[in-house]
Amino acid sequence: MSQKWWQQQLPKLVLSPSFALVLFFVYGFILYTGYLSFTDSRMFPSNELVGFANYEKLFALRHWKIAITNLGIFGGLYIGICLVLGLMLAIFLDQKIRGEGVLRPIYLYPMALSFIVTGTAWKWFLDPGIGVEQIVQSWGYTDFEFRWIKDRTMAIYCIVIAGVWQTSGFVMAMFLAGLRGIDGEIMKAARVDGASSVQLYRRIIIPMLRPIFLSAFVVLAHMAIKSYDLVIALTNGGPGRATELPATFMYSYTFTRNQMGVGATSAMVMLMTIAAIIVPYLYSELKGSKKS
Repeated sequence: MSQKWWQQQLPKLVLSPSFALVLFFVYGFILYTGYLSFTDSRMFPSNELVGFANYEKLFALRHWKIAITNLGIFGGLYIGICLVLGLMLAIFLDQKIRGEGVLRPIYLYPMALSFIVTGTAWKWFLDPGIGVEQIVQSWGYTDFEFRWIKDRTMAIYCIVIAGVWQTSGFVMAMFLAGLRGIDGEIMKAARVDGASSVQLYRRIIIPMLRPIFLSAFVVLAHMAIKSYDLVIALTNGGPGRATELPATFMYSYTFTRNQMGVGATSAMVMLMTIAAIIVPYLYSELKGSKKS
């Protein structure tokens, strides 16, 4: 065999062990989870097929409906606030302000932390006994109360606060890169035509950031759907089931309630939801790259 052939095949040979491991441990277990969702698996996997019985049972469960409702609240607020706040921070930093080199790492720092660290830190901060309520009361404002983390109706918003704090800086970086990529001549021409700053952003700059909005939405939606460690560290799904999300539901039913079939079914529903968001995005991106 020629030396040229070996040079062409060497990268494939080097990457093949990693590719085989990913193929087995990622896609192989996805297929196995899909198989378990059609079985009567409980504490241990079972080969007794039950068809779509687990899917019917899943959508009839009150706990699953609570998890989906909480995901709607958390996902809607988390994605919306991150997009708005990230865009505002990016516009602020795009004004070439002093200290940008210091502010940008500060905004990005929370993304460097794991969700476990974020959840634990915000749990301490929001705890009425040692957090913000106790601090404000120690300043003399004894009537001040902030017990959202203990309130069934408000606890889900604590998850939103912690999630936004961690991710909005990352979204800001995406928007800032998009803003810095816009041709300055376009903005100069718009100002010459008499466009105000508000009109400039509303009619020209923000519409040009549409691909960034779409990319940020896909990333945030994926993170919202698979949120587990943040919830576990911050509220552990409580109080009661007030902050139960599909990811915590899946873990609970698979490993603590010994209903592996139902847990696998919820995992497949989450996977299909993420695929329904990512696949059209990838298709549009690939289609756009072919046109260009």
